Amino acid sequence: MLVVALPKGRIGDDSLKLFEKIYAKEFVFGPRKLILEEEGLRFLRVRNQDVPTYVYHQAADIGIVGLDVLEEKRVDLVRLLDLGFGKCSISIGIRNDRDLDFNKPHLKVATKMENITRDFFSKKAIPVEIIKLYGSIELAPLVGLADMIVDIVETGETMRQNGLRPALEIMQSSAYLVANKNSFYDKKEEILGLRERIKEVIGGA
Repeated sequence: MLVVALPKGRIGDDSLKLFEKIYAKEFVFGPRKLILEEEGLRFLRVRNQDVPTYVYHQAADIGIVGLDVLEEKRVDLVRLLDLGFGKCSISIGIRNDRDLDFNKPHLKVATKMENITRDFFSKKAIPVEIIKLYGSIELAPLVGLADMIVDIVETGETMRQNGLRPALEIMQSSAYLVANKNSFYDKKEEILGLRERIKEVIGGA
């Protein structure tokens, strides 16, 4: 049996729709249920940020998760397929009344994504102080906690509603199918077979 880690939310919902197309039947988690078994597959419903952890520690053989989470978590997984949905960008956001200025002597950046942010500014040789926040990131520039933020942008509406604007894109993200390295070795035929079926569904979407 293949164990599949799926994130809660839209990416997880879109992922289940893929399996519904493959097997021509409904895949529905019951109320408050975290495990679903169908067609020789066991699905685990976990937090988006935890998908790589479940797969890395082989609690799941494969998983579906955003590229942004993979880049932030930095765990060693096999990246099998870009699924093409769950698209967003990771961007720098600033106040509407400010210009993007990397020349300030002491730049403060608020973000949930420390590694992605640190890598971006390191490659540009720009020293910054990174302030880790877990939510309401948009508030930081408005109250003087940070000069800018690094956050996920889908439509930019959340920033706009809070007097901010996306000023520079750092990376683009979409959902990826990933596998545990040992599982990929032990269940290679099964995993690659599923990947091909998913590719067919995506191709015909």
